[in-house]
This record gives sequence, structure tokens and C-alpha cells, in this order.
Amino acid sequence: MNAPPGMAPFPTPDAPAEPRTEVPVGWSEALLALLSSRLALIQLESKTAARQASQLAALIALAALAIISAWALLLAGGIAALASITAWPWHWLALAAAAAHALAAGICLRRARTASRPAFPITRAEFLKDREWIATLKAPRKSNP
Repeated sequence: MNAPPGMAPFPTPDAPAEPRTEVPVGWSEALLALLSSRLALIQLESKTAARQASQLAALIALAALAIISAWALLLAGGIAALASITAWPWHWLALAAAAAHALAAGICLRRARTASRPAFPITRAEFLKDREWIATLKAPRKSNP
């Protein structure tokens, strides 16, 4: 990377940061040096945070896939075991399990729909107060004769 004249190059994740040997002359150069060092630090830390977030997302996706697979195998094995124990046809047991799952999903969706509340109620109330206050500032004032 090319650095501004008289400034040290930005550190990269591969190389350790080099200590600055020059001292900024004026306050504007010092401010620019401070901002550039903070931006370089944010860049390094954001790459690390992105890597950690992607690893976490991958692990969560794998865990969800494993849970879904385990549930499907448990359901298939349970249907087969129940069919052999009771001598009922397996397809009727599978349809009953599907109906039970559909009923459970419907109940969950109904509860989720009724349980939802408006987001940020306190912030909305404050915005309404602000809007009313701004409206009072815009309203023409009556002068006393």
C-alpha cells in the first residue's frame, strides 16, 4: 500500500504494525494521523469480526441441518417402530404424524401473530412528542393588542 508522504503505511493483517518514527508537525497532520490509525484499526478488527461472524453462521447452519436430519430420522424410525408394534399400515401413521406437525405449526403461527407487538414503542412515542412540539413551533403566535 502506498502511504502519504512522511507517514507510515497502514498495517495489514499479515504484517505487524510498524511503530511511527515521525512526529506530526501541526494539529491538522496529527488529526489526520489519528484518523488514519483509527481507520486502519477498524479495518483490521472488522475483518476479524467478519471472519468470526461467518464461522458462527456456518456452525449454526450445520447445527440446524443436523437437528433437522435427526428429527426426520427419528420420525421415520418412530413411524416404522409404531407400525411394526401395532400392525397398522405405515402410510396411515405417516399421515397422522404429518397432520400433527401441521396442527402444531398452525398453533405456533397463530400464537406468533397475536403475540407480536409494535416495534420500538417508546421511541415512537418520543417521535410523536417531537412532532407535536415542532408543530407548536411552526404555528403562528397570536399577538396581544
